[in-house]
Amino acid sequence: MADTSGPADVADRFLLPDGTPARLRALVAGDRQLLRDMYAALSQASRYRRFLATLPWLPEPTLDYLLGTVDQINHVAVVLLAPAGRPGERAVGIGRIARNPDDPTTADIGISVADDWQGRGIGSALARALVTHRPVGVTRLVSLVAEDNTATFAIQARLGAVTRTPAGSGVYEVTIALADYRPPSPSPDS
Repeated sequence: MADTSGPADVADRFLLPDGTPARLRALVAGDRQLLRDMYAALSQASRYRRFLATLPWLPEPTLDYLLGTVDQINHVAVVLLAPAGRPGERAVGIGRIARNPDDPTTADIGISVADDWQGRGIGSALARALVTHRPVGVTRLVSLVAEDNTATFAIQARLGAVTRTPAGSGVYEVTIALADYRPPSPSPDS
């Protein structure tokens, strides 16, 4: 069952697998420029893997959705900052999980990690936080994933039983059953 506390209630400091201190916080309405900057810094490949498109910037309606519908209840969104509390701390990952209004037991999950921080456990940390604090009653995730997005497939496999169905144009519809998901013990911050 999902944790009913929101992301603002979680211990927001932890260590990445490589020992880098990180901080997780809820995405807020004032983060519009943060989203623009993160998207602008992504490579074309990272943009495609996250949005299945390579637009030169995030359109205003997309920003409106990414920020305006976040209520931290049915649409949970978080930002991961690193190295936490040190000079140069910056947003290195953003994740969200949004309940499907047509099926309240299902949600979509999306994660984006800055190119120069990929492969350091940020996507996994975001996925764990989102699934742990997912909307109450959500038991399945359903997302579209590019067929070459091996990092996302690896993260998804750690969340639950995965089913992949070809959706055309090099994309899979991925369904993850969360019934047996148990979050790992948090790493203490040093």
